[in-house]
Amino acid sequence: MKTYRPTTTIALQNLASLASSKPSKTVQNVETFIDARSIKTGFDRNTCRSNFMVEKFLKKGNLSEARQLFDQMANRNTVSTNMMISGYVKTGDLLRARQMFDAMLDRTAVTWTILIGGYSQKNQFREAFKLFAEMRRRDTEPDYVTFATILSGCNDAEVDKELIQVHACVLKLGYQSSLIICNSLVDSYCKINHLDFACRVFMDMPERDSVSFNALINGFAKDGLNEDAIILFLEMQNLGFKPSDFTFAGVLSAAIRLNDLAFGQQIHGFLVKTGFVWSVFVGNALLDFYSKHDRLVEARKFFDEMPDLDGISYNVIITCYAWFGQHEEAIRLFRELQFMQFNQRQFPFATMLSIAANALDLQMGQQIHSLAIVTTADSELLVGNSLVDMYAKCGRFEEAEKIFRSLAKRSTVPWTALISGYVQKGFHEEGLNLFNEMHKAGVRADQATFASILKASANLASLSLGRQLHSFVIRSGFMSNVFSGSALLDMYAKCGSIKDSIQLFQDMPERNIVSWNALISAHAQNGDGETTLDSFEKMVQSGFQPDSVSFLSVLSACSHCGLVQDGLRYFRSMTHFHNLVPKKEHYASMVDMLCRSGQFNEAEKLMAEMPFDPDEIMWSSVLNSCRIHKNQELARKAADQLFRMEVLRDAAAYVSMSNIYAAAGQWDNVGKVKKAMRERGIRKVPAYSWVEIRHKVHVFSANDMLHPQMEEIRKKIDMFSKQMEKEGYKPDTSCTLHDVDEKIKIESLKYHSERLAIAFALISTPEGSPILVMKNLRACTDCHAAIKVISKIVRREITVRDSSRFHHFKDGICSCGDYW
Repeated sequence: MKTYRPTTTIALQNLASLASSKPSKTVQNVETFIDARSIKTGFDRNTCRSNFMVEKFLKKGNLSEARQLFDQMANRNTVSTNMMISGYVKTGDLLRARQMFDAMLDRTAVTWTILIGGYSQKNQFREAFKLFAEMRRRDTEPDYVTFATILSGCNDAEVDKELIQVHACVLKLGYQSSLIICNSLVDSYCKINHLDFACRVFMDMPERDSVSFNALINGFAKDGLNEDAIILFLEMQNLGFKPSDFTFAGVLSAAIRLNDLAFGQQIHGFLVKTGFVWSVFVGNALLDFYSKHDRLVEARKFFDEMPDLDGISYNVIITCYAWFGQHEEAIRLFRELQFMQFNQRQFPFATMLSIAANALDLQMGQQIHSLAIVTTADSELLVGNSLVDMYAKCGRFEEAEKIFRSLAKRSTVPWTALISGYVQKGFHEEGLNLFNEMHKAGVRADQATFASILKASANLASLSLGRQLHSFVIRSGFMSNVFSGSALLDMYAKCGSIKDSIQLFQDMPERNIVSWNALISAHAQNGDGETTLDSFEKMVQSGFQPDSVSFLSVLSACSHCGLVQDGLRYFRSMTHFHNLVPKKEHYASMVDMLCRSGQFNEAEKLMAEMPFDPDEIMWSSVLNSCRIHKNQELARKAADQLFRMEVLRDAAAYVSMSNIYAAAGQWDNVGKVKKAMRERGIRKVPAYSWVEIRHKVHVFSANDMLHPQMEEIRKKIDMFSKQMEKEGYKPDTSCTLHDVDEKIKIESLKYHSERLAIAFALISTPEGSPILVMKNLRACTDCHAAIKVISKIVRREITVRDSSRFHHFKDGICSCGDYW
């Protein structure tokens, strides 16, 4: 709010209106007085006339014409320069405004206030406060307009000390009774999270108005003191202050965080009665309330009833549809929005990019990116973060890194998005390296960061790294967070340390469905079917409603442990008792369970009845089980379905069919399958195993000769061969699917990657210590039999995690019960 200062131009205009009539004696005296003043103050009529024209140009937005006239003025005064500085400020050109300001010799409080206001409007509050401090050093006394300008809208928590100094200046100069200044102080303190100071100023105010209450109500709501916001609103009503749009925005914001739908609906009724509901600002707040309470139907109904819509209205409803996974409607509304005359820079780019990211729709993401560039919205941090996330999830790490490195400010969000992208695509080491870089940059990790990095540790099966990250989580203060705890539980389970997983679960101060699911999944991954089902039942008894993730783990455990009847019972209970619609993943687990047990007719019947077509995972399960049960007829059918698919994840289908023919001795058919695989350009994924010894990962492939200790490793294997024969082990040469001599087959089996890894662990670790080996593919039946015997000979617990599950070998017995 600017103070009213009658300008010389207006005074002359008023006098000029009297010029046509004969001047009276009083007017003559005034003219004489003006002439005297002009001589005394250096008043120039030409300057005054030019100022009037400069002002006229600026009002019309003709800044270049105004500057041209200004440069031609023979005599300029402070008013001339102030007007030009104000013109540059209004167009956002602070550079030229500052240059003109710095060139001035005579500055008034108005001059300083104009430029301070320019910096404040651009959210450059530190620069604004620096200018205010310089103003005080130059002995120019600020007025209440200066204080209102510098305090207005200040929302940068990093200038809290400067704000307190300005407050002290307000008290020193006696402006503490000014309503506009006190309101600005309350508002600024609320915005920089100094609610204690805001309350103190509010309480000390000699008078208050609706603006005072609005500032504090919104401050309470922003700080999460939602009940205090509601109480203050009721007090405001009782005192007779009229609420405004801003009042209801704060109240509805508090209602959202209180998760009180009934209260919000009461406010809705009050808004209808008072007529505020038709304000687009209030309407957007109400729309946001219904959206945040997951009331999509009510939100859409209200959206359709709103008499006026703006870009924010569309942003809220589009985000609501995106949250519910109704992406088609969100995209349709976004297209509709593009034909509106709203500010395109405020389009919901972040929401649309998240849709593209989750759908892995790179083309859509690139189109949104192009539109963001055109509207310059790509320079906004939220949009930049979303671009990093979209490109990372789509596997375009070069673009993701480029945008990430160009961000003006890299908070936890983009770091986590890029780390998560690397980990999700299997680039675990790159994710870990980026996490180290993040730590060195002094950026604090959050629970989402730890969830991603713990997943990397789990997939690498690096228990030592997992323990280091566990310590990191504790030091960062996230140990009490249920999501961080669940991620740690999952990490220990995937690293084969189920005891640590159980201990973590028992030590959790708080549990939710996520932590229970992590425990159930841990038991399922480790092949303990009974404990998996027992944990599921305990979760239900604890009052938690199982979700689709819970059932997926249960069905997986039933499949791997041969608990067919239990699996069928839990599958039916999803719809009959828990109102859950089975997804494709649940059907895939059921198909796998039935096929593993040899119930192929039931599996085919289920695939025919399910609401979608069988995918690669299902047909691969059928094919793999056909290999185990030697069902060559169904295997051909499954392979035919897989070979006709346009895109296959890998060569597993071709390899399985080749293996089936090889086991039957049909080498011609083996050659045909391998030829078809080559023609399609698909290559078999090479098998490899790895083991971590003294914080270093050692990787082995079949018949590996590259490891520096390979001679010692092979000697160990050869030594075991004799002992294994004594224990009754006989090589299963059907696992060597090559048309070669039997002795060569036996020799080849000895040096499979998992056996090399186990032998290396045996010569590198103390006797009796457990061994954990990871393999990227499914272990063969011969290696499974061999490792059982080795565990008995060396009297050690050997854990092997292959692509299918965990196998815990001890005293010649495997935890899978040979059902895998």
